[in-house]
Amino acid sequence: MADRDDLLALLLRIGDDHLILGHRLSEWCGHAPMLEEDLALPNMALDLIGTARMCYGYAAEIEGDGRSEDDYAFLRDGTAFRHMLMVERPNGDFAFTILRQFLFAAYMHPVWDGLTAAADQRLAEHAGKAVKEMAYHVRHGGEWVVRLGDGTEESADRMLAALADLGPYLGEMFERDETSDRLVAAGLLPDPAVVRAAFDSTVARTFAMAQLPPLDVTAGISGGRRGRHGEVLGHLLAEMQFMQRAYPGLTW
Repeated sequence: MADRDDLLALLLRIGDDHLILGHRLSEWCGHAPMLEEDLALPNMALDLIGTARMCYGYAAEIEGDGRSEDDYAFLRDGTAFRHMLMVERPNGDFAFTILRQFLFAAYMHPVWDGLTAAADQRLAEHAGKAVKEMAYHVRHGGEWVVRLGDGTEESADRMLAALADLGPYLGEMFERDETSDRLVAAGLLPDPAVVRAAFDSTVARTFAMAQLPPLDVTAGISGGRRGRHGEVLGHLLAEMQFMQRAYPGLTW
């Protein structure tokens, strides 16, 4: 059976995934290829960061040691973060960013859908909101994947390059360990087989319309759930955490 520590681990995994990807998306603000995307990407970043805040706030209540959501976001070192490695990768070009966003949403949508019936009421309540946001992220990202994959020769080449870059990191989405198995048994995570089937269906349908080759998700680079991250995370945290570390206790 899952216990307090397992629930805390789950909140930090989900919170870290959403915070780090939200920060990466926010880096596009003012640099997107068109005005609509300059509005859409930061708005999706806010969705992700809002979920991270929920997770960190709930984690702080569970721990009960006086830490706040800001402590989890801005005062932890890199080895304490438990996100998947693909969310910390540098943005690259627009094709890379939009493909990563689509694949993450295609994975998280069935996760949140399953969590609407979670044994934990707090998670279930937030899942009701998050599943709607992820449905929009899937639709928005999917439309761009089709537009770029089935677009010009250059856009198709960039999508294929993005797929090659992301491929080694995708297997981590479906890794299981003793903690995740206990969470599934306790009704705090959905059935992995249901999540995988929904992910495969969404990606296959979109890739077919985009004229992209079938996605082959295999085990590859991992370690993010165990706090093993790339050098790029240090640079990301240096920027994201600068204000709180330079001015401890800062409030807006």
